[in-house]
Amino acid sequence: MIAIVKYNAGNIRSVKNAVTALGYDCIITDNPEELKAADKVIFPGVGEASSAMNYLQKRGLDTVLTSLTQPVLGICLGLQLLCDYSEEGEVACLGVFKTKTKRFPEGKKIPHMGWNNFTSLAAQPILESMNAVDDVYYVHSYYAEPCESTIAICDYGIPFSSVMQRDNFYAMQFHPEKSAQVGRVLLQNFLEL
Repeated sequence: MIAIVKYNAGNIRSVKNAVTALGYDCIITDNPEELKAADKVIFPGVGEASSAMNYLQKRGLDTVLTSLTQPVLGICLGLQLLCDYSEEGEVACLGVFKTKTKRFPEGKKIPHMGWNNFTSLAAQPILESMNAVDDVYYVHSYYAEPCESTIAICDYGIPFSSVMQRDNFYAMQFHPEKSAQVGRVLLQNFLEL
């Protein structure tokens, strides 16, 4: 069973639809026991970092998420919340990835929205069958600075973490559920870990 974290952030239904289209059973839940029992956990989201962290903390989901031992995939806001800190609302986050989430600098069109490719890719199972020229779909105004957990980089005037991995935690800044065939392959790679 695949569990999708319910935490008052948008885009959860489209992630569920993408997972079920790949043939997997999944639930949307904020129940700690269901999250702990799931084979894989997806932590998606569209929203604002400080209000999302407040929601997670009020329900104890911040400690549940960081204690999970099965594969966990953060998507978009999920990636940002897995970092140490976000400038969006000046909030401490979950601290899985040892980096900060920063706002794109003045002079850039914000949000970074649309298709973009990778400038580098590491050889990792979640990136199997990917090429740097593959385009994925982004919608974000904040980005995670590259760090030791960064396994793919994208460039929007400055390089940022496109895909991250540390232990059983994976994250994608783009939306695989909106990234056509490339996104389906990436989701399948995660679900087969």
